[in-house]
Amino acid sequence: MTRAREAISHLFKIEVEVSDLAGVREALSAGADVIMLDNMEADGIRAAVALIAGRALVEISGGVGAGNFAALLDTGADIVSVGALTHAARSMDISLRIIAT
Repeated sequence: MTRAREAISHLFKIEVEVSDLAGVREALSAGADVIMLDNMEADGIRAAVALIAGRALVEISGGVGAGNFAALLDTGADIVSVGALTHAARSMDISLRIIAT
């Protein structure tokens, strides 16, 4: 993480994605600014939030939907990412083609 910090502006945050408490400990020890908890259950998220204890922002990602969104809000995380918003979006070709004349 030290090399990454040396290569970026002080305005950037470094985010680390983890899937268990061992990953949370490693991200904390490395000095992550944001820890993304990927595909963790609510109890695991609560344990991670307690372990992080304000030393980094906590983001929840993976498996977030209408059925569990409210329960995840009660875990103490700072950010909830909902990938389904973009997964269901249709793509559109907005390319620009230049033809020599």
